Amino acid sequence: MPKHSHQFVEEYDGLVGLGLNRQTDEATLTWYLQKFSDDSHMALIRERMSDQEMTTLFDILGSLLKKYLTEEEYHNVFLKDENQR
Repeated sequence: MPKHSHQFVEEYDGLVGLGLNRQTDEATLTWYLQKFSDDSHMALIRERMSDQEMTTLFDILGSLLKKYLTEEEYHNVFLKDENQR
């Protein structure tokens, strides 16, 4: 069984847009990131990104992980490394 899933983007049928309310903003962010990280999309866009753009994106994501996840959550939820903790 795969460790990763992107079911939200497959099932969500609500509004996609920021600024209406917190619930829609959260759903939009999840939808947008799952679409962005789709394998075929990433295969296309990563070839077009500059080294600086890749570094910037990596740094933004890394800083969010450090800010909002405990070390245990980082290993269990993000890395899905249940044996680590």
